[in-house]
Amino acid sequence: MRIAIGGFALESASFLPKETHIADFEKNARRGADLVSSMRGTASVAGGFIDSLESDDVEILPLVYTDCSAAGNASDDAFDAYCGELCGGMAGAASRVDGALIFLHGAMTTPNRTDPELDLMRAIRNAAGPDLPIMLALDLHANLSPEIVETCSALFGYHYSPHVDMAQTGARAARCMVRMLRGEIEPVTRLVKVPVVLPSIFTATAIEPLSHIVDAGFDWERKEEGVIDVSVFCGFAYADVPQIGFSVAVVTDGDEELAGRVSDDLCARIWDQRHELLHRDLVYSVEAGIARAGELNAKSKKPVVLLEHADRMNDSTWVLRALVKAKNPGRVAVPYLWDPTAAAEAMAAGEGATVTLDVGGHSSDRAGGPVSLTGKVIYCGEKSYVGTGPMRGGQVIELGPTAVIDAGGIVVWVTERSLSAIDDDPFKQFGFDPAEFDIIVLRSKTHFRAIYEKLAAEIIIVDTPDWGPAELTTLPFKNARDGVFPISAL
Repeated sequence: MRIAIGGFALESASFLPKETHIADFEKNARRGADLVSSMRGTASVAGGFIDSLESDDVEILPLVYTDCSAAGNASDDAFDAYCGELCGGMAGAASRVDGALIFLHGAMTTPNRTDPELDLMRAIRNAAGPDLPIMLALDLHANLSPEIVETCSALFGYHYSPHVDMAQTGARAARCMVRMLRGEIEPVTRLVKVPVVLPSIFTATAIEPLSHIVDAGFDWERKEEGVIDVSVFCGFAYADVPQIGFSVAVVTDGDEELAGRVSDDLCARIWDQRHELLHRDLVYSVEAGIARAGELNAKSKKPVVLLEHADRMNDSTWVLRALVKAKNPGRVAVPYLWDPTAAAEAMAAGEGATVTLDVGGHSSDRAGGPVSLTGKVIYCGEKSYVGTGPMRGGQVIELGPTAVIDAGGIVVWVTERSLSAIDDDPFKQFGFDPAEFDIIVLRSKTHFRAIYEKLAAEIIIVDTPDWGPAELTTLPFKNARDGVFPISAL
C-alpha cells in the first residue's frame, strides 16, 4: 500500500494589508524525504499522517507540505505555485499510489479567490482522477463550502481549540484511508453549514456551551457504530468570504441517512445556542483590563495574562503602550513582538547595550503604532529551538534575529519572524520563568490556554481596534453572505 501526502495551509485574516508570499511559505516548506524525516513524531497533521501510516507499514510518497499558520491573504502567485506543485505531484503519482492524504487549513483567501481551498481540491481531484481515495484534514477554524465533500472521500477537522490534537487529526484521516483500502469501511460524508460565526477568542472548546456541542459529537460516535467521525468546524471570523461560519461534517460507514441525522442534530444545537456562544461579557477594555490585573496582582502570586487577542500579526502595541504609561504595573513580560527592524537595531547595539527603540505597531494602521522603549539588551542573537509545547512539540522554531530588552521592568522580546507565544518556550528558551512576572501580555486566540489556564491567576481578554476584534460588526465585510449571526442583525 502506497499513500501520497501533502499540504498547503494558511489561516488568512483577509482584512490585513500584507500578503503572504511564496518566500513566506518556503520558510516552512518540506518536500520528499525531508518531509517525512522532519515531520515524523511532531505534533502536526503531517506528523499524524506519517506516524499512523508507518505504524501500518504503508509506504509514503511525500509531495510538498507547508503551513504558514496565520497571516494575511496568500498571494495569487503563491496559490498558483503550490496548487501547481501539488497537482503536478498528484498527476505523476496517481498511477503509483493507492490514495492521498491532504492537509489544508480551510480559511485561506487570496486577493482574487474567496474559496481557494475548494478550487485547490477540485484541481487535485482532477489531477488524481475520479476514483483515487483522498482524505482531507482541516483546521477547526475552516470556512467550508458544502461542495468540498465532492472532492474527497472523507474529511476530518481538529476537535479542539487550542489545537492539541493536530497529530491525532492526521492519524484519524490516515486510519480511515487504510480501513477504506482494506475494504473494512465505505465512508460517506455529509457537511452542513450553520449561519453563525464567532470571534476566534470564543472558540475555545473548553468554554460552555461549545464544549457541550463538541461532546455531543463524541456521544454520537460512541452510541452509533456506523458513525466513523464527527467534526465541528467553528469557522474563521476574519476571512471575508461567502462560506464564513460553522459547519458540521459527519463521516459514516455508508449510511447517508445517519450522517444527516447527526449533522442536523449538531447544527440545531449551534443555532439554538448562538447567543450563549457569543461571550461578550468576558471582554475588557485595555484600561479596565490593566486595572483588573493590578487588583489580582495584589492578591495572588501567580502572573496575570493580558490577552491582546485582536492582534493578528503579533505586533499590536495597544496594551504595551498603556502599560508603559501606567504607574508601577509590576514586572511585565511581552514575548515575541514582531519587529524585524527593532530586532536588527538591538543586535547591532549588542548584548548589554542600552538602546532606545520604536517597537511594534507597523503591520497596519490598526496595530497601535510604534512605542518608544529605552532599556538594556539582555539577549540578542539568531534564535532557533525545538518546540516542547502541546501544539509545537518536536517542531523546529526559527525566530531569526531576536532581542530581549528590559525597559525598567517591562521585558520585551522582539523577533524577525512573526510567531505567537502560545506556550512557555519563550520563557524557558531565554532563561526566564513565567512565574517571575506579574503580567504576561500574549497575542493569541485560544492556543495559549493549553499552558496558561493553569499557570495564570486569571486570563483577562482585552479588546483593541486591531483586525481580529471581538466585535465583528466593526469589520468592513463585503463578501460574507447575509444572515450570518452576529455579522447580520438577527
